[in-house]
Amino acid sequence: MAKVEIVEVGPRDGLQNEDVLVDTATKVALIERMLDAGVRRIEATSFVHPKRVPQMADAEDVMAAVPRDRGASYIGLVLNDRGLDRALDAGVDEANVVVVATETFSQRNQGASVDEMLASWERIAGRAQDAGVRTSVTISAAFGCPFEGEVDPGRVADLASRIAASGPDEIALGDTIGVAVPPQVREVTDRVVEQAAEVPLRCHFHNTRNTGFANVVAALEAGVAALDASVGGIGGCPFAPAATGNIATEDLLYLLGRMGVEHGMSLSQTSETAVWVGEQLGTTVPGLLSRAGAFPDPA
Repeated sequence: MAKVEIVEVGPRDGLQNEDVLVDTATKVALIERMLDAGVRRIEATSFVHPKRVPQMADAEDVMAAVPRDRGASYIGLVLNDRGLDRALDAGVDEANVVVVATETFSQRNQGASVDEMLASWERIAGRAQDAGVRTSVTISAAFGCPFEGEVDPGRVADLASRIAASGPDEIALGDTIGVAVPPQVREVTDRVVEQAAEVPLRCHFHNTRNTGFANVVAALEAGVAALDASVGGIGGCPFAPAATGNIATEDLLYLLGRMGVEHGMSLSQTSETAVWVGEQLGTTVPGLLSRAGAFPDPA
């Protein structure tokens, strides 16, 4: 791949799993910092019930305050019609729906079966498309489930085919608990392309078991056009045990840059923001580039 699009998920998937409740102004400041660093697609928030994910209770306030003159596309996570109502009213540019690959995790994460979530996606797709809003679906736990174990690549491909029937702008494959390895990424990606070749693919990796960046390379070799990342490597899924460690945006930029893959972002500004995020959370972020520095030294 000569070029790949970065989707910054720190404001949503990053902050949702942190113990610190970050206020609205700080979330907006994070978004502004990442815009300054060059990102143009940002998962800004989620429109889920605040009792389920209290870190996202201020979704409307965040969307009311984000810059609208920077050419950015703001993604809101929605799981049902009520969530889409809120997202449309708040002015999202993209609606992302999560369909979990396994029944047990789907019930625990969303309180619905896989078939029920597919039906919800079909309704959301039609309504969002009528409103002129982009749509995407993340197939969560596509490489492994914390409750059911291994996930059959054929099942993921079948889900992708059913999702593609409703015309999403993009399908994302999520390694929600960070268990994937490169051969598995290539196999699942190839199987999905066979079933939904007309839909662009994005990948969402976690570095929980230190395989996230190897999986990035495998995804690029498979032709994936976009990658999710979270500045500082913060976040995870609050409904999956030990699902920590999104791949860090700054570490990803270093990898892509050294590989000669264009990404359009500033490594130094992203690294500075990773340090800033740690200060807001009162901790050291998992990402490594902000501590090790770039090579060669840009100074």
